Amino acid sequence: MKNNIKVQRAIHNLTQQDLAERIQVSRQTINALEAGKYVPSTVLALKLAKLFDKSVNDIFELEATD
Repeated sequence: MKNNIKVQRAIHNLTQQDLAERIQVSRQTINALEAGKYVPSTVLALKLAKLFDKSVNDIFELEATD
């Protein structure tokens, strides 16, 4: 799953730690999300969308699986 969390963090001038604290996860979780190594729960995806004032689809994009 692709995402633009890093871009949104930059737009909002947030570090990984700042973002982690705001949505109550670890910095390592943010790092794993940005690297595409972790697929977020629905709750986590919704928290990110709300924080960035975007839809979940604006932040996350499913990749084709052939």
